[in-house]
Amino acid sequence: MKYRPIEIKGLKTYSAKERLSKVSSDAAARPHKKGAGFSEFISSLPGFLAADDIKAVASAIVKARQQSRPVILGMGAHPIKVGLSPLIIDLIDRQIITAVACNGACIVHDFELAYMGRTSEDVAAELGDGSFGMAKETGSNVNRAINEGVASGTGIGEAMGRFIDSSNLEFSSKSIFRAGFKKEIPMTVHVALGADIVHMHPEADGAAIGEGSLRDFRLFTSVVADLQAGVYINLGSAVLLPEVFLKALATARNLGNKVDNFTTINMDFIQHYRPRENVLRRPTLEGGRSIALTGHHEIMLPLLCAMIIEQAG
Repeated sequence: MKYRPIEIKGLKTYSAKERLSKVSSDAAARPHKKGAGFSEFISSLPGFLAADDIKAVASAIVKARQQSRPVILGMGAHPIKVGLSPLIIDLIDRQIITAVACNGACIVHDFELAYMGRTSEDVAAELGDGSFGMAKETGSNVNRAINEGVASGTGIGEAMGRFIDSSNLEFSSKSIFRAGFKKEIPMTVHVALGADIVHMHPEADGAAIGEGSLRDFRLFTSVVADLQAGVYINLGSAVLLPEVFLKALATARNLGNKVDNFTTINMDFIQHYRPRENVLRRPTLEGGRSIALTGHHEIMLPLLCAMIIEQAG
């Protein structure tokens, strides 16, 4: 069939002023003024998309704490490796973060920062000759903390916090686990055996690591069971913590706990499948809200922490 350009003389139009428009100049960003304070910067952000989302996250966290509801931080080790421990410690000290759940790599980097003020070896440079992960002090001390803590009846998170606090390490104030231990908040570690460098060392005791991690899972489940009207943040964990959170939530609900109205947040520079499904979508199908914040940890978390502090006062 041969087509000809359509005739549009009969096209119906309407006034743009009568139309509903999703974008208004009233919500546009305002230029920054030299010397302006951070509150003014927040108010100058545009009222759209991710700018609105990060404001909503800060407000949800502040509201939860004003109502004495929990704010749980689940995290991978990357936030520690990009220098964010002081901000997390500050929110623990301010009683904004009420529980922390970590993967096994977190205790490696947290201990090294407390021990010598630096961490994160060059994997590529050390893998070839087999020296990767073989730092003696890290392997012996982290495993010692786990073994002694589990023998005394604790999980891995509390064991690490107590060990760092009692060892008079030069940089112990840099430790997230010590901060949580001193504030007596739940600090849990969820281990994938064989995934962390300390598992390569002769001091590693699989029974102790497994027992300590299982104790921490049950403690974490107790925290999640109290999440109603609270906030759960997944910061930089693509697989392990989203899986642990989902199982903890399922267990808590199975035992009859009402956990159907809370806010979940995923913060990462890529929105991976498991955080999207196991943190944002599936847990809030019964109610609540989920928000994805996409961006680099070393930029996004400082921005969010400052917004929380400005709102919380």
